[in-house]
This record gives sequence, C-alpha cells and structure tokens, in this order.
Amino acid sequence: MNDFGYFEYLQKNFKQINDTQEENIKAAAKLMADAIADDRLIHVYGGGGHTTLPVGEMFFRAGGLSCIDPVMETGLSVFNQALKYLELERTVNFGAAIIKYYDLKKDDVLIIFHNIGINPATIDAAMEAKKRGVKIIAVSSEAWQREMPADHFIRHPNKTNLFDYADVCIEDFNPVGDAVVNVPGLPTPIGPVSNIIDFYIAHLLEIETVKQCLDRGVTPPVWSSANTPGGDEKNAAYLAKYRPRVKML
Repeated sequence: MNDFGYFEYLQKNFKQINDTQEENIKAAAKLMADAIADDRLIHVYGGGGHTTLPVGEMFFRAGGLSCIDPVMETGLSVFNQALKYLELERTVNFGAAIIKYYDLKKDDVLIIFHNIGINPATIDAAMEAKKRGVKIIAVSSEAWQREMPADHFIRHPNKTNLFDYADVCIEDFNPVGDAVVNVPGLPTPIGPVSNIIDFYIAHLLEIETVKQCLDRGVTPPVWSSANTPGGDEKNAAYLAKYRPRVKML
C-alpha cells in the first residue's frame, strides 16, 4: 500500500518513545502506582479538541485502570461544535474552572494531554492543579512549545508552556502541524499522528503502572470487557467502589 510514508513515520515515532521516554514513563507510573496504593483516583485531562480523546481512551476501557477519573468538560471536546471548542480552549480561566469543579486535592495525580501545550485551557488547568499541590504528568511536544512564537495568539497570556508545570514530562515528539503525509498535488499535509502516539503513551503508562503495583504486592484495579461473558459481573465490585467517586461513571 502506498501510504506516502505514513506507516514508516509512525514506526519512527513509536521507536522514539521507546528509545527515549522509558525513564519518564517509569517515573510517571510510580506516581500512578503510589495513587493506587493510597486508594486515590488518577485524574486525566485533555486541554482541548482532539487532545481530549486520550482521556476517553483511558476511561472505562477493557484492560484499563478502573480508578481513572476523566476530568472532562464536553465543551472542550470534539463532541462540542468545532468552532465553539476552539474558542473555549483559548479562553483564559476556563481550564482552572474545570479543575476547581473536580476538586483535585494535594498529592492527587493528574495526567494532562496536550501536544501543543501552550493554550489557555491547558495552562490554566496546570496552574490551578499546581496551586493545589497536585502532581502533574504532562504528555506533550517540546517542538510545539519551543517553536511557537511567544506572541502567538493561541498562547496563554503568561506565555508559559505545559512542561513548565509538570513533575514528569513525557515527550510525544509531535511535529508542528501534526500531519506528516505529503501527497503530490496537494499542498496541505494530511495524516495526523498525535492521537495514535498519545494513545500508545497512555497504555504504556497503564502497563508500567500495573507492573509496579504488582512488584509492590498491590493488586491494581483493572476493568474487564463489559462485552464478554461474565464481564459485567467481574466489573461489579469496581463499579460499586468507584461510581460514587468518579463523576463520569
């Protein structure tokens, strides 16, 4: 299949993650395993648009952690009208209001996905979480944060980057513009890669977290597929435990 290099690019991107981000993923997983050992939720936030999709990928997912709390505002997601979420992710203090609503506490763990890592909905959420003493795991692209001009209109007015606030930074190597395929005859690149890579990172975090929990003798809470025989029965105890605590259940 002639995909104009898309598969090869993704392979290269996956290899970059594997070759360079192991220690960061292990450090992030330690924070997540600590949260599980302390019977805390693991909060996950996306700073707008398609970066909210990894939140859904980690939530109530077959083989995923049952203690995931999606810090989700539909207004920021792709399930809002596109021009509306674009405005909201550029609105100062909107991200802070979401963190306040979910009432994150000192030493809670928050994963923030945003490959661009500079917009107000991302920065304000990180700032509010930091103010509350929350431990932040950031998944983003250094290229976007470094290469966007300080006066770029989508930046938060304080001109900071997501990685400035994180306890652990995980690089997803997303290129500026996201799309990586150039088809002859079309001047606009196609084939974005950010969500594919961020989904991979999300599952690497869960895999490493489960490993570290088991190494400690802690049984991590994991969903079974609700669509398999006995799945609902296996999940019942976790639903009873987490439904009162996770707003999206």
